[in-house]
Amino acid sequence: MTPRRGPLLACSVIGAAVVALDGTVLTIAQPALQRDLHAQVGQVQWTSTGYLVAVASLLVFAGRLGDRHGHRRVFALGALGFAAASTGIALAPGIGTVIALRILQGICGALLQPATLGMLRTACPPDRLGTAIAVRTAAIGLAAAAGPLVGGALVSAYGWRSVFLLGVPPTLAIGLLALTLRDPAAPPTTPPRPSAMASSSVPDPAVPRPTTPPRPSAMASSSVPYPAVPRPITPPRPSAMASSSTLDPATPPRPSASAALSALDPAGALLLAVALGLLVHGLVETARPGGAPTGLLAVAGAVVTGLALARHERRAASPLLSPELLRSVPVLAGLAVLLAASAALFGSLFVVTYFLQDVQGLDPLGSALRMLPLAGLMVLGAPLCPPLQRRFGPRRTATGGAALLTLGVLLLSRLDAAAGPAPVAASAALLGAGFVTLMVTATHVVVHRAPEAHAGVAGGLQQTVMNIGPALGVALTTLLLALAPDAGFVPSRGAALPALVLIAALVLPAALALPRESGRPGTRPGPPSARSDGRAAVRS
Repeated sequence: MTPRRGPLLACSVIGAAVVALDGTVLTIAQPALQRDLHAQVGQVQWTSTGYLVAVASLLVFAGRLGDRHGHRRVFALGALGFAAASTGIALAPGIGTVIALRILQGICGALLQPATLGMLRTACPPDRLGTAIAVRTAAIGLAAAAGPLVGGALVSAYGWRSVFLLGVPPTLAIGLLALTLRDPAAPPTTPPRPSAMASSSVPDPAVPRPTTPPRPSAMASSSVPYPAVPRPITPPRPSAMASSSTLDPATPPRPSASAALSALDPAGALLLAVALGLLVHGLVETARPGGAPTGLLAVAGAVVTGLALARHERRAASPLLSPELLRSVPVLAGLAVLLAASAALFGSLFVVTYFLQDVQGLDPLGSALRMLPLAGLMVLGAPLCPPLQRRFGPRRTATGGAALLTLGVLLLSRLDAAAGPAPVAASAALLGAGFVTLMVTATHVVVHRAPEAHAGVAGGLQQTVMNIGPALGVALTTLLLALAPDAGFVPSRGAALPALVLIAALVLPAALALPRESGRPGTRPGPPSARSDGRAAVRS
C-alpha cells in the first residue's frame, strides 16, 4: 500500500464506520433522550427522520461536488461538519435544537458518504479496489454490530449525550487528516505552447535554430520559391504573445462563475433532493401507525417530482445524472441488487426483532445474541469476497449471494412461536453471508464500472439506494403486518416475510445482469477525463 493510499483508505473506512455507528447508537439513546428533554414520541422520531431525509436527498449532489472539486476536500468538509454537529447535539438544550442539528448532521453525512467511495475509486487501481471496498464493508458491519452494545453501555453510564460525543474524535481526526493530504499532480495532457516557448528566453545567436518547413497550403499558394537559407525570425511582440496565448486552442478557457454553477445542475439537484426527500419521508410515515395516508401522499409527490426531474435532465446541458452513467447496464444492475437486498434484509430484521422480543420474550441483549451470526459473517466474509470475484466474476459471485440471502429469508418465514436459537442463528448466518457478498460485489461493480469523472455521483447513487432500500423494506413490512393483525409477529403466520422472500428473489435477475468478468479494458485511464466545460476531472 502506497503512503498516499493508506491515509485515504483510513479516512474512507473510519468515515463510513462512524456514520454506521451513529445510526445504531441513536436508536438505543432515544428513550433516554425523550425523558430528559420531555419530548413527544413524534418529535423524537424526527431526530431519525430529519437525518434520513437530509442524507438521502443530498447524496447524489454531494457526489457531483466531489467530482467537480475533489472528493478529499468534500470529505474533509463533511467530516469536520459532522463532528461540529455532533458536539452541538451533545450540548443541545431542547428537542428542537436536537432535530435542527440532526438535519445539519445529515447534510454533513451526505457530503462525507459518497466521498468515501469516490476517494477509493480515484486512489486505488482496479485490482486493489475490491479489497478496499471489502475492508470498508467489514468496518460498517463491525460498527453496526457494536453499536447497540456500545450505545447501551454509554447511555447507562453517562447518559444519552455521550453517544453523540462518541463520533467526535474520529471524525475530527479524519477531517484534519484529509486536509493535510495532497492531491496527486495530474499528468500533462498537452505539449507546451509554442508562444510560451518562444517568449521564455532570448535565443542565443551563436546557436543555430532549426528551420520550420512551411505548411503545404502556403507553399502551394506562394509563387516565390522556397529559399535554401532560412529567413531571420522576428520575436513576436508582447501584445501578440498575449493574444496568441489567449486564443491558443490548446488552453481551455477558464469557466465563469455562472458556467461553473450551471455545470453543477442546481435545478436538477433541487428536483432530485425534493423527490428523494419526499420518498424517504413517505416511506417512514407509511411505517408509522396511522401514517399511511400521509406517507402515500408523499410518495405520490415524489413520483411527480421524479417525472419533472427526468424531463429536466433530458434538456439540461450538463445533467446531474450523466446519460453515460445511466446507460451503463452494470451500474444499474448493481444499484438494483443493493436496493432489493437491503429492502429484504432490513424488512426481515424488523419482523425478527419484534418476534424475538414480543413473542419469545427475550430482552434486547438476548435477541442481539441470537442474531450475532449475521454481523459476524458480515465482518468475516467481507475479505473473502474480492478473491471470489476474481475467480468466479461478479455475476456468479452475486448470484450465489442472492441465493444465500433468499434462503435465509425463507427459513425465517418458517419460524413459529416455539422456534429455538439454532434455526434463528442459522437464518441469521445465511442473511449475513448473502448480504455481505451482494454488498461488496455490487458496490465494486457500481464504483469500478462508473466513469472516473462520475465516481462521486456513482457513490452517491450507491449510498442513496442503501438508504431507500431499508426504508422501503420496513414500510412494506409494516403495511403487510397491518393487513394480518391476528398473526402478530410470528413469521410463519404472517404475510410479511413471504413477501420479503419474493423481494429477495428479485436480486437474482439483477445479479444475472452484472458483468461476467471482474475487469474490463480502460476502466482506469491515465489522464483525468475532460469535461464539457474544458476542465479536467478532479482527482482526490
